Amino acid sequence: MFRKKPSRASGDTASTAVEKPGSDVQVAGAPSLPAVRINAFRIGLVGGLGVLLSLLIGGLVSQLSTVLIYIGVALFLALGLDPLVSWLERRMARALAIVIVFAAVILVFAGLLFAVIPLIVDQATNFINQFPQIVDDFTKSDFVTGLQSQIGNFVDIDKAVQDATAYFQDPNNLLALGGGLLAVGTGIASGATGAVIVLILTLYFLASLRSMKKITYRFVPANKRASFASLTDDVTGAVGRYVVGQISLAAINGILSLIFLSIIGAPLPALFAFIAFLASLIPLVGTLSGAIIITVVCLFASPLTALVAGIYYIVYMQVEAYFLSPRIMNRAVAVPGAIVVIAAVAGGTLGSVLGALVAIPIAASAIIIVQKVVFPKQDAKV
Repeated sequence: MFRKKPSRASGDTASTAVEKPGSDVQVAGAPSLPAVRINAFRIGLVGGLGVLLSLLIGGLVSQLSTVLIYIGVALFLALGLDPLVSWLERRMARALAIVIVFAAVILVFAGLLFAVIPLIVDQATNFINQFPQIVDDFTKSDFVTGLQSQIGNFVDIDKAVQDATAYFQDPNNLLALGGGLLAVGTGIASGATGAVIVLILTLYFLASLRSMKKITYRFVPANKRASFASLTDDVTGAVGRYVVGQISLAAINGILSLIFLSIIGAPLPALFAFIAFLASLIPLVGTLSGAIIITVVCLFASPLTALVAGIYYIVYMQVEAYFLSPRIMNRAVAVPGAIVVIAAVAGGTLGSVLGALVAIPIAASAIIIVQKVVFPKQDAKV
C-alpha cells in the first residue's frame, strides 16, 4: 500500500535531511558552521617572533646610532646651505652654485684646522705653562685674601686651590678623566673621521636634495601631491633659514668676543672666542654657558678682568635677546618664545646638544603643519 506523504503547512519551516559521511542514516536538521578554534601555540609563536623582530630592529638602530646621527647632521647642514645655493642659482647654474657653496664650507673648515686650531693650541700651551703663576697670583690677590678672612673658619681657599692645581697638573688624572690615553686618541680620530663623513654626506645631500624631494612626492597620491610638495618646501625652507640664522648669531658672538677679550687682555682670546661661537650654536642656554666658562677662567687671570668680561656678556646677552635674535630668527622661524623654551629643553633632554639644535626647527615645522593642514581641515565646512 502506498503511504501518504505528510503535508506541510504553509507556515511550517522545512527541515533538511543531512546525511552523515560514511553512514546511510539521515538526520533531520540544518548544517552548522564549524566551531572557531583558538590555537594558543600559533598565537604565542607569532607573538614571540614579533617581539624578537622588534628587539632585532631596536638593536640595529642602536648599533647604527652613530651613522644615523651623521646622516641627520649632514641633512640638517644641507637644508641650511640650500637657501644660499638657491640664491646663487638665480645668477648661475645650480651645479656651479653647489660647487661654490661647498668650496666655501671646505675653506672655512680648513681655516679652522690650519689657522685657528694651531693658535688655540699655542695659547693653551702657554696658559698651561703659566697656570701655576696665575694660581699663585690669584691666591695672593686682595680679593682672595679678603674672602679668606671672612670664611677662614669654614674653608681654606689657599689649600683648596693648591689641591685642585696639583690634581689638574697631573697628566694621569687628566687622562683618567678622559677615559685613558687610548680613549682620548680614539675619540679624536673618531671625531675627525665623523667630520669628514658629514662633509661628504652634506655634499651628496646638497646635490641631490631636489631629486630626493621628487622621489618622496611619488609616495603621495597624485591628488594630494601638490599640497604636500608645498608643505614640504615650507618645512625645509624653515629649517634652512633657522640653520643660517643660528650660525649668524654664533659668528657675531665669536667675532665680538675675540675683539673684546683681546682688548681687555683676557687669557686665550682666540680659544674663548671659539668656545663662544660653539656655545652660541646651542639655542637658549648656549650663550649663557659660554659666558660663564669664559668669566670663570678670566677670574684666575684677574678679578677685574673677570668682572669686566661678566659685565660685557650680560650686556651682550640683552642685545642678542632683544635686538639681534628677533631680527635674525623671526625671519627664519616664527616660533613663540614659550615653545622655543619647551622645545629646547625637551630636545636637550632627549638628544643632548644635537637634540637641542634640531628641536626648534622641528617645532617650527610642527607649527607649519598645524597651520596649513590641521586648521584648514577643522575650519572646512562639511
